[in-house]
Amino acid sequence: MKTKTVKIALEGFGSYLGMEKGCFIVRDRNGKEERYPLFESEIGEIHIRSGNLVSSGALTSIGFWGIDCLLLSGRGRPVAIVRSLEDDSHVKTRIAQYESLKNGKFSDIAKQFVLSKIEGQNQVLSKYGLRRLDYSHIERVKGLEESDIRALRVKLTNMESVCSRLYFNEVFQMFHDLLRPNGRKGFKAYDGLNNLFNLAYEVLSWKVHIALVKAKLEPFLGNLHSLAWGKPSLVCDFVELYRYLMDDFVIQYARRLKPRDFTLKAEDFSSNRKGKREYLNDSMTWGFMKSLNEYFLTEVRIPRYRMGNGQEPETLIQEEAMLFAKYLRN
Repeated sequence: MKTKTVKIALEGFGSYLGMEKGCFIVRDRNGKEERYPLFESEIGEIHIRSGNLVSSGALTSIGFWGIDCLLLSGRGRPVAIVRSLEDDSHVKTRIAQYESLKNGKFSDIAKQFVLSKIEGQNQVLSKYGLRRLDYSHIERVKGLEESDIRALRVKLTNMESVCSRLYFNEVFQMFHDLLRPNGRKGFKAYDGLNNLFNLAYEVLSWKVHIALVKAKLEPFLGNLHSLAWGKPSLVCDFVELYRYLMDDFVIQYARRLKPRDFTLKAEDFSSNRKGKREYLNDSMTWGFMKSLNEYFLTEVRIPRYRMGNGQEPETLIQEEAMLFAKYLRN
């Protein structure tokens, strides 16, 4: 009989994770206890949010058995991963990733990230009866020939930004005038709708980063996005593949929102300048995050490798990171 994969999550406050007689034990602040036998179930993943307690025995077992363990802030933002010392033994994948910058794969990979993003955007536009991106954009990406890595990145990102601008011009037409922004704005957007898209993309980037680490890839060595200190460029590359899933979720969620669901918050934009940015109010943000996390556990109609016609978005991201690593290794 095949073992069942189990995910342990200490999401609340005041819970305890310990180890006793071959079982992980989770005890909440009210004393309610759950046991997870290590040899009856495959413990696939453990999430520990700040405000909970973990025993050294449990941490040792997590490292010894190579269980993926994610540490989160009180707001649910991933901040660290507990890793076994043997995790870095998978050096072949990282060597192949570095070699891809010089062996001819770089151009094909970078272009494929852009082509896949355009394809996903067209799926969203078709679903809502909007005007699709012209096929000429795809032909220009496919026909791009450039041996210089930096020049290729610049040309591809310029093409991608043109398509994204046209795409969001269509998408934003679905929203009420009082919610509709003038255009797409990422970092430090002022309006509530853009900040809602940005929040969904941030959660997606967490999922992608974790998947790439699991696949033994270097998250800071990308193909499409430039390399810079503190910038996980491969994470940025992979996020492009799944933005359309987040867009579809946000469109469905936000179309029922009203201006009163948003609130203004004063923030420091620089050392001498303040400004107000619009966000969902706290209770609505909590509901949005809950719905988004549930969405990652629903099935999307994208065939799973070797089996099935659908899978969870979270599984899809992890599986495609593994397949990408396999492709790099030939």
